[in-house]
Formats: sequence, C-alpha cells, structure tokens
Amino acid sequence: MTDVRVPTLGESVTEATVATWFKKPGDAVAVDEMLCELETDKVTVEVPSPVAGTMGEIVATEGETVGVDALLATISEGAAAPAEEAAKPADEAPAPAASGASGALVDVMVPTLGESVTEATVSTWFKKVGDSVAADEMLCELETDKVSVEVPSPVAGMLSEILAEEGSTVEASAKLAVISSGAGAAAPAPAAAPAPAPAASSGGKDVEDAPSAKKAMAEAGLSRDQVTGSGRDGRVMKEDVARANAAPAPTTAPAPRAPSAADDASREERVKMTRLKQTMARRLKEAQNTAAILTTFNEVDMSEVMAIRNTYKADFEKKHGVRMGFMSFFTKACCHALKEIPEVNAEIDGTDVIYKNYVHMGVAAGTPTGLVVPVIRDVDSMSFADIEKAIGVMGRKARDGKLTMADMTGGTFTISNGGVYGSLMTAPILNPPQSGILGMAKIQDRAMVVGGEIVIRPMMYISLSYDHRIIDGKGAVTFLVRVKEMLEDPRRLLMDL
Repeated sequence: MTDVRVPTLGESVTEATVATWFKKPGDAVAVDEMLCELETDKVTVEVPSPVAGTMGEIVATEGETVGVDALLATISEGAAAPAEEAAKPADEAPAPAASGASGALVDVMVPTLGESVTEATVSTWFKKVGDSVAADEMLCELETDKVSVEVPSPVAGMLSEILAEEGSTVEASAKLAVISSGAGAAAPAPAAAPAPAPAASSGGKDVEDAPSAKKAMAEAGLSRDQVTGSGRDGRVMKEDVARANAAPAPTTAPAPRAPSAADDASREERVKMTRLKQTMARRLKEAQNTAAILTTFNEVDMSEVMAIRNTYKADFEKKHGVRMGFMSFFTKACCHALKEIPEVNAEIDGTDVIYKNYVHMGVAAGTPTGLVVPVIRDVDSMSFADIEKAIGVMGRKARDGKLTMADMTGGTFTISNGGVYGSLMTAPILNPPQSGILGMAKIQDRAMVVGGEIVIRPMMYISLSYDHRIIDGKGAVTFLVRVKEMLEDPRRLLMDL
C-alpha cells in the first residue's frame, strides 16, 4: 500500500484545497497519472500517482483544506489493469524481482517550480546509485533562474537509477530518478551500478571517475593517483588520462622553452554560469537596451540618523527583538518621497503608465550564488521595527538559498546598498519593470562647511537611477532631495513632512 501525500507547495505556502479528484476508489491508475488537483492562493497543483496500481481510500475529499505532506489517498500496488501491464516492455516488468527488493519502483519527478518556470538545471546529487534513502531525505538540488529547489525522496528505499545527471536541463514534471521502495533499501546495488572495486581506486573521493577514463587508465597502466582530474569535484575524464599518458618522462635538465597559449589554457578554469547568473546577466542587459537609464547623485549627512540610532538602539532591540539598522530609515524616507513623486513608483506598460498606490520594496542582497532582490510587500504601512524584522527574515532566506518565486516578484521600487562592500559611489541598474532604484554607498567622514566653519561629518553619497522615459530630471532630483531632507532631519518622518 502506497500513500499519496500533498507535495511541496512552496516555502511561503502551507496549505491547499482539494479541488477535483480524477479517480475514484477501485479505479486502475498508472505511474504519473493525474489523481487530483489542489488549489493554493497562488497556483494550481496536480498530484500524480507515485506507483501503478488500484486506487484505494480517498482520505481528503473535494473542498477539504490540507497541509503540506498531508495524506490524500492510498494506492494498492501491483493491481494495475492488465492492459497497463501488457504495455510494459518485457525487460521492465520483472525489474523489482530481479533487484531482490520486495518493494515497487517509485519515480522521482521534478517538483512544481512555479507558474512561470518551465525548466531547471540539476545542480548536485546528494546520493548515488545503490545508496539507501529515507523518506523526505534530500536526493538532489535543482537550480532555476530564480531559486534553488531541493528534491526530497518520496519513499524510503534504495536509489536504483539516476536519469538526469548533474548539469543536465530538465523540464517541469520530468523524471529525475527511480527508487526501489521498501525492502530495496537493504538490497545490494543493481548489477548496472558501478562495481565497488573501481570506486575504491579513486583515492577515497566521493566522486565517480568517468567509465571511459577508468578503461583508459587500465589500458595505459596508470593508477588513479597518477592522473589529475579536471571534471566536476575532481572527477577524472578520458582526456585527463590521455594528458597524463602523453606527459614526457622527467629529465635531469629539461630544455627551456617559451610560454605558449596552451600553457595559459592549462592554468585556466572554465565554469558554467548558474541559471541565476545567466538570468541576471540577461535581465540587466535587457534593462539597458529597453529603458533610458539616467543616474542623479546627492550626499547625505548621516549625523542625525546615527545619533538617534546610538541613543535608542538598546531600547529598540530590547522591545522589538531586532537591531535598529540604517535600512529602515532609508526605506521610510523612500516611501515618503514616492508619495510626492509617484512616477518613480510607476512602470510603463506599452503606451500606458501604471501608477502604484502601494510600495513593494525590493532590497538587493548579495549571496554566494549571486545577487537577489527579495521584496517586502506593503512596506509603506510598516513601522521601523516591522521593516527591520522583514529585512532580517529575507536576508536569512537569501543566505540560506530558501527564497521562493513569490519572495522575489512584484516589487515596485528597489534599494541597493553597495556601501556594505565599501563602495564610495554607485549607479545601480534598474530592475525591470521598475522605473527607479536607490543606491546607497558607504559612510565616510569628510570635511564639510557648516555655518561658515569646516567640520567633520559622516557623509554618504546616494544615487537614483531612473527611467527617463517616465521620470524627468526635475522629478528625479526632487525625489533624491526629499530622501536627503528626511534623513538629515528624521523628525520629518514622524510628522510626514
């Protein structure tokens, strides 16, 4: 008996409603045949059958609300319709018995990636063929152009086949691997799996050398430690063996030779861009090709903001459980300025201009995998504490690679803080279809003339990159001046001036 459970709906979605059942108890079902349809507040999710068999009990009826991983129904395995069994290839039917496992073969499919995402790249396999896996244990990680998606095991058992290797591109709902469920977890690896002896010759590494490389090493009489692997994680490829075999024997006095292009190539490393990096590059170039981007600059005396922060940061953290940063001040200042200059918070749609009567603030953040821009929704109605908490949550999700599609869509304006990396002045590129982005730089003490005297003040350069098609110079300069005024006199924020 196999359980049918609610699949992963996305990190920000915790429940769904059972919309329609396509099968009823007693119906024969095939592997991957659609059993029912779930509805969330964002997307519709189809639930396929994990095995072939007969539909058993339906636990969650139509109209019922269910949580992630809740039991939907059960399926009796091995009781599929005769026509379905006859349609299987002759060499496929006896597979479970041949493996010595009493469980069924369960397909591991690409999970739902999001309504606008149709494909992903297999980034990393955490398991190899023959490994035992537990239910919900992570099998592999996929990369889309926006987020990383972990793929858990649907059942406990043994990984019997990997169909999509690392680096391959797979479409939504494609088959990634096959798991022999149940007792298969304790069974030995299938005959098709790599023999343990060659694996032991890889110097204790957790990677498998290419089969063609193993054969070439055996023919050339080379041991594994005589060959330097150039593949992923040090995997030895066939060309590595050829290079090692062709290497001349060392001589006592090698003849000097001039450096060549081949020498440079041997010291280079070619790494494929992640899908996130590829998408960033494409979107940034599209922004430059489409929008008429112009940048205006100003500078802010941060004395007052720093004084307020130093005075109240301990009480603020004690009451709200979060540190008071500079981003909440800049966010508040931008929200006030956007109300006065609404075209900075607008976007162009064909020949129309769409004005947004709300602010969904994008906050650019650098991560090990690239720049991401999570969005804080309705930030114009938040308090300082709410903003700091929301920024903290999004920052942690960004660092952990847990941002979802919903977390990074719908922004109306963006703030990019290049100052955290030491930038003195920055002119960020627009994040389409937005029309404006504020750039923050580092705070640096500079000599300023105040009241006819030279004084040292903590100064920051700020910038506004904007789409000149919709925002004119006056609007852009006025926006930046308003931000400057509210930061240099934060009391204006309290009085909405």
